[in-house]
Amino acid sequence: MTVCCICLEPSGPAEYHPSCLEGLFDTAALPKLDFELSELYAVAAQMAGKMSISGIQEKISLKLSKDMSKLEVAETGGRFILKPEAARFSFLPQNEHVTMRLASHVEIETPPFGLLPLKDGTLAYLIKRFDRLDNGGKLQVEDFCQLGEKPMRDKYNGSGELCVRLLRKYASEPLVEILKLYRLLVFGWWVANGDMHLKNLSLLTSRDGTRKLSPAYDLVCTKLVLPTDDTTALSITGKKKNLTKQRWLEFAKYCQIPERAAERVLASQIKALEPSLETIRRSFLPEKKKEEYEKLLRENTAMLGEKSA
Repeated sequence: MTVCCICLEPSGPAEYHPSCLEGLFDTAALPKLDFELSELYAVAAQMAGKMSISGIQEKISLKLSKDMSKLEVAETGGRFILKPEAARFSFLPQNEHVTMRLASHVEIETPPFGLLPLKDGTLAYLIKRFDRLDNGGKLQVEDFCQLGEKPMRDKYNGSGELCVRLLRKYASEPLVEILKLYRLLVFGWWVANGDMHLKNLSLLTSRDGTRKLSPAYDLVCTKLVLPTDDTTALSITGKKKNLTKQRWLEFAKYCQIPERAAERVLASQIKALEPSLETIRRSFLPEKKKEEYEKLLRENTAMLGEKSA
């Protein structure tokens, strides 16, 4: 079965749905990406320190050519971020792609993204920047390290409670954004994203001045890459693992989220198990990693108070 490299739904003989390409590139034709993996490593090294995005994975800023036929390197004004196969870790593009896709099962907003083949056949992950406008303008984005006045080295030195306090202080509609944050933190723990630190959460200022939680980004299952006991980067009520349903309800009280609303978030995450397993099975991860991911989600779903399927 051929699946679309963007939405992971069956796509017949084609590798992409035209509508999915339109959503990512504003054109139904796949732009050419004329690089091999080794070439991208060299480009990423040249761009290191010149881009406003950080992290240990190689990243390249890209833009569409004027005729929209190919993707070109852009030191400034890039509309896309490309993440090739990492030099140190295997299958990160496939991991991030499927994990970002799982977020749609619990109505978490994400930017357009997908997988693209390089000249040598390897897959790279591409995401459209949510802070860039079609007219070349840029929206203000402040990550939670910046909002909390913390240096980048302290990005793991935080908690869900700190993030809630920052939204209460800076978000235009704190109650709305705190509920969105709660849903995102539950999901991040559920998929064992041990890298959802303070720089991977941001406040976006829209053109009308509204300040709200940005679309989710950098969602990965880190346990598939670096096995560890911790399944979340930020502590929740003082813990980073074994986050039971009761623990999440306790955190909801701190968030001032009504218990019934918190219960609905947790029930939605539990309900997402089966469609998520189907999505993982259609993903581009190797079979062993698919099995590991499925096992992990079943275990975490059971911890939320319902038997895994």
